[in-house]
Amino acid sequence: MPPTMKSARSVDLQVMSLNLRFGLADDGPNRWAMRSAAYPNLLRKYPCDFYAFQEANDFQISFLDDLLRDYSAIGQRCPAPEYWQNNVIFFHKRWRCLNHQHFYLSDTPDVPSQYSDSRWPRQCTMGTFICGGRRLTVIDTHFDFEAEVQRRSALLICKRLEDLAPAWPVVLMGDLNAGPESSCLAVFTASGEGFRSVLGPASTGTHHGFSGQADGKSIDWILYQGAIQLRNAQVITNKYCGYFPSDHFPLAADFCWQSTD
Repeated sequence: MPPTMKSARSVDLQVMSLNLRFGLADDGPNRWAMRSAAYPNLLRKYPCDFYAFQEANDFQISFLDDLLRDYSAIGQRCPAPEYWQNNVIFFHKRWRCLNHQHFYLSDTPDVPSQYSDSRWPRQCTMGTFICGGRRLTVIDTHFDFEAEVQRRSALLICKRLEDLAPAWPVVLMGDLNAGPESSCLAVFTASGEGFRSVLGPASTGTHHGFSGQADGKSIDWILYQGAIQLRNAQVITNKYCGYFPSDHFPLAADFCWQSTD
């Protein structure tokens, strides 16, 4: 474990977000059958309370389920249509899931659907968890490409969160296909929502297209609000077993709970 991650007693919560890259894609030497070898070492090096994976085919989820034996998952569609891509949250056994929901980023979120200008049916997985006396809401999502679709998707998630009416912290993770100046980030970080990003303005890019170059677009996000304090965040640019885990770099963050004194 590198000294920057999970090295202080004050760290109470570890999370990771990663777009797995569609497992059926024709990626040549970077196809899933090859790069899946990277995941045992990646997950061993970064043990987290919550992993938020996007763009996951069923066989990728099954592979991760075998690796994460002490975890459970929410967000998988069963049975899933061919080529279906899930947004899945794996949570550690010390956290108990109080409730969870899976909905579509569309005008009819409770049935399989999409906004008319969305290229693909995009989704969101949301769960509320408890560990001891602490409660936490974790969100995993993947946005489409059009700016207005992204903005409407962010508003929908905020409305769902408002309906949940939590009085506890929230961690929102995912591939938003949008940069720091985007309208959807503005929705999440507006004063009424109060989300903060774990990434600074000069952060390493998160999408690299299997190049390993760290100057790509920052489109993957971990946002948080409520009584938790960021201790550390990093974009993980390493190869494992000779492979990058995805065409996106994993993004990881550590938090501590703020005192209520």
